[in-house]
Amino acid sequence: MLLASLAFAFMGGFAKVLSQTIPPLEVTFFRNIAGVILVGATLWKHPLRQSGGKPFLLIFRGTMGFLALLAYFYIMAYIPLGEAVTYNKTSPIFVAIFAYLFLNEKLPKTALLAIVVGFAGILFVAKPDGFSFDKYDLLGIFSGIGAALAYTSIRELRNYYDTRAIVLSFMGIGTIGPIILMLLAPHINAPEFDFLFAEYIMPFGFEWWLVLGLGLTATISQLLMTKAYELTKAGIVGTISYSNIIFAVIIGVMLGDPIPDIWTVLGIILVIMAGLLVAIPKSK
Repeated sequence: MLLASLAFAFMGGFAKVLSQTIPPLEVTFFRNIAGVILVGATLWKHPLRQSGGKPFLLIFRGTMGFLALLAYFYIMAYIPLGEAVTYNKTSPIFVAIFAYLFLNEKLPKTALLAIVVGFAGILFVAKPDGFSFDKYDLLGIFSGIGAALAYTSIRELRNYYDTRAIVLSFMGIGTIGPIILMLLAPHINAPEFDFLFAEYIMPFGFEWWLVLGLGLTATISQLLMTKAYELTKAGIVGTISYSNIIFAVIIGVMLGDPIPDIWTVLGIILVIMAGLLVAIPKSK
């Protein structure tokens, strides 16, 4: 899981550099098409084994995952990488809330405390002016909420679908969605929705190496994380996954991000604590 977190942080670094010259929507496309090719290749030898029956939930999972990833790639072009990853890592807090609301799972006292601590952490990272969050903070929070909705839906979908079908629902929509949005972009004038609509820019020279690095690190991270969850308890793996934030801060500073101030560091610590409060009971 440590190696998965390191690979995920490097993926963020590649995405951050790419997002300076090509739209984050296009970065999302390249991130997902690599996965579609790799996962799709496994279907030739091992066809899907599933009962199915929840197509709309499958589409919902894919759409939420795509939009959360798009928001994540978009904000990292404008805010420090460590902060972008911190927002994304709030997803376990929201998973606890959604699992309680939609799946009738119990909400233990530790989870209630985690929600309070997590939201305090978000406030320290965002540092809103009064009660006003800027565009990047709101999209950062959405990246956590969207990922949480996707993860929560998986708990239901795994009873009906092959794991690869669930993964492909995300990567497939994450490939087709950007193509449609890039085709629509020339006909839509909406600067406030620049994260949704952007024209395709052909990568040039060294950018193709960055695209390759993005796809490889994303795939390596996914494989290592899956293996980690196979080998030990989810709570332990989930706890170690928060090392991703530390790696992201280091890589972000190496790429030119400012060193986090004391309030941002405090917010990151609170978000990590909230995640641990959610994860630790699962390791028992």
